[in-house]
Amino acid sequence: MNNWYAIKALLHDAVDATANLVGEGHDSAARLVRRATADTGAIGDAVAAVDDVRNVITGGVLGAVRGVNRGLETLSDRALRTLGEAAEVERDRAVEAPIPLRSDLPASGRLLGDAALGFLNGAVGDHLSTRANGLDMGLVLRHGDRYLPPDEIRIDGATRRLVVLIHGLSTTEWSWCLDAHNIWGDPQTQFGALLERDLGFTPVFVRYNSGRRVERNGRALSEALDALVASWPGPLDEIVLLGHSMGGLVARAALQTANQSGAAWRTKVTRVIALGTPHQGAPFARFGEQAAGALGAVDVPATRILSQLIRGRSAGIRDLELGVVASQEAPLDADLSWHFFAGSAAPEVSAPLAAWLGDLLVPVSSAHGPADASGAIERQHVGGVLHHQLQNHREVYEQVRRACVGAVGSVQTEV
Repeated sequence: MNNWYAIKALLHDAVDATANLVGEGHDSAARLVRRATADTGAIGDAVAAVDDVRNVITGGVLGAVRGVNRGLETLSDRALRTLGEAAEVERDRAVEAPIPLRSDLPASGRLLGDAALGFLNGAVGDHLSTRANGLDMGLVLRHGDRYLPPDEIRIDGATRRLVVLIHGLSTTEWSWCLDAHNIWGDPQTQFGALLERDLGFTPVFVRYNSGRRVERNGRALSEALDALVASWPGPLDEIVLLGHSMGGLVARAALQTANQSGAAWRTKVTRVIALGTPHQGAPFARFGEQAAGALGAVDVPATRILSQLIRGRSAGIRDLELGVVASQEAPLDADLSWHFFAGSAAPEVSAPLAAWLGDLLVPVSSAHGPADASGAIERQHVGGVLHHQLQNHREVYEQVRRACVGAVGSVQTEV
């Protein structure tokens, strides 16, 4: 029932947005005609007068569409509420069992729905959050087959070492096991399970709305980790943050928040591992802003509408374009070991254009950390690995495992 409410609310928002785009198209077409007839004397005056009437009529019609739309929303909300109360529907999504972390799941409606939810959050997650839409994933931690709301944290078999795995844009925590059955011969094998088996880490996955500002997700992650550490059922010696793509930026934002607030979990962190994270931005993502600007500069209906659609991309995508962590970013924490891993579409890292192409989404220079990064830093470049493959790949895992057993603060590798 929660999902029906949320989907319906998003559809009503889409109607309003469509009305706005129609208005933009009408205005652009009218400006085109007025420019063409501006110097024609009486004809131009007549066109301007007609357009003034058109503007009033169009505004009234589109206003009526928006009004009817919101009226229908109110009525349908009441109908759904009545149905939900009659059926005594449980509306707490947090109690739902998560999608199993295995790559051989059939293409069920639930799996496809989870993937669609991750994509939707990446695309318009800031809008979902602002509107308090039920499709907003927020941020929640997961251990095994349970989500861990702050007031109900239970870790079975907790060890003294914790690894926190943070997914990237427009995905969910399920992305860590993508294609595992082909890579490892076991659909349940992923970096969290491997680090638990090989090094005794307890893996905890982060599920979050990747369309929100990175800074906001960092604050939410810091709060969640504080609650997790406070409820840890035994000694905890070490926390490793492992982020893929945007997840690496969220890890940095969480650390910055923790440093400012004095969060207890921060004292346990030893190292940060970022896989294909655009610390200096992603050029291909920046193309969206350039395209929106170019299209918006051409005042015809089609280009203006396309420009508005592109400009509607989420705040999270905008942060990803520039590698933004927070409004006032701090340097990398000097007491931590930093491991920046870049992928390359070219099998040989020394191949021409390999560094520029990177993993086809993030160039090597950006994946290798902030431009002014200094301190205990390891930089690695793995050939023949695309962006999504960095999350579950044999050679990448070996690099991650090796990083986790190295002495803290002892790395300084340039590649």
